[in-house]
Amino acid sequence: MSLEDEFCDIIKKARFGQGLGIEILAELAKMEQAEVEHLEKGHRPPTKGEIQGISQALHLRVGPLISLTLDGWLPQPQPEWTTERDLVETIKGDIGGYEVKGYLLTDPATKQALMIDTGYNAKQMLASISRRDLTLIGVCLTHGHTDHAGGLEEILSRWPVPVYLGNGDFDLLPWRPPDASIKIPANHQVIALGELTVECLATPGHTPGGFCYLLSLKGQALCFVGDTLFSGSVGRSNPFSLYPQHLQSVRHTLLHLPKDTALFPGHGPSTTVTEEQAHNPFA
Repeated sequence: MSLEDEFCDIIKKARFGQGLGIEILAELAKMEQAEVEHLEKGHRPPTKGEIQGISQALHLRVGPLISLTLDGWLPQPQPEWTTERDLVETIKGDIGGYEVKGYLLTDPATKQALMIDTGYNAKQMLASISRRDLTLIGVCLTHGHTDHAGGLEEILSRWPVPVYLGNGDFDLLPWRPPDASIKIPANHQVIALGELTVECLATPGHTPGGFCYLLSLKGQALCFVGDTLFSGSVGRSNPFSLYPQHLQSVRHTLLHLPKDTALFPGHGPSTTVTEEQAHNPFA
């Protein structure tokens, strides 16, 4: 699977987040404005010198940006232990040709499941729950955007379970669940999933109420990160003023998890803390 973001996406996210006009970026990078515009539009690949100049101007890590842009870096495949005993099932959806991922996290001992985002594919989520004879006990939303929360009404009509969503994201929802269903998690709150526990991590930045969900299991860990982090990149900060908080969430929450922690984003390939510490330009 290819990375979610290319060079053009990365530099636009960093520039917008820092409130820089393209002319200012060109000046800081010691480049012609027209050439920066070409690069942002993906009209041509950048040279190593251009990557160095733009990285320094945007306070991005030069080495990782060169690695993923010129060397074709990709993360290692998803760790096998995460799919053993159907612990994690990925459900893919499509919104306007744009792939999005939701997940079913299941306790094999009790067959209780948590849905991590809807994957914009309520039909497939419900079909998988039925086929596997699971008991859904909650929906954990990483944020309120439609591609991650679309289909909630259909899901809750079949499974009237709690919906966990960070405060500040309710206005983003395409459909708001009944107030009795909404649970606003606290940072580090724990959700019981059969014999397992899932920790809620506040990660504002992509949206004001962003949350990630961490499972630790016998010395191994996995975290569902939504759009807070992509392999080799991050989601766009919405609004752009959240960019400093977004970087804090990535650098001081997600990338401070144990190095072998598997990271499951809402778009693009899975990755690990070790991979992103070494290869993410925003880290």
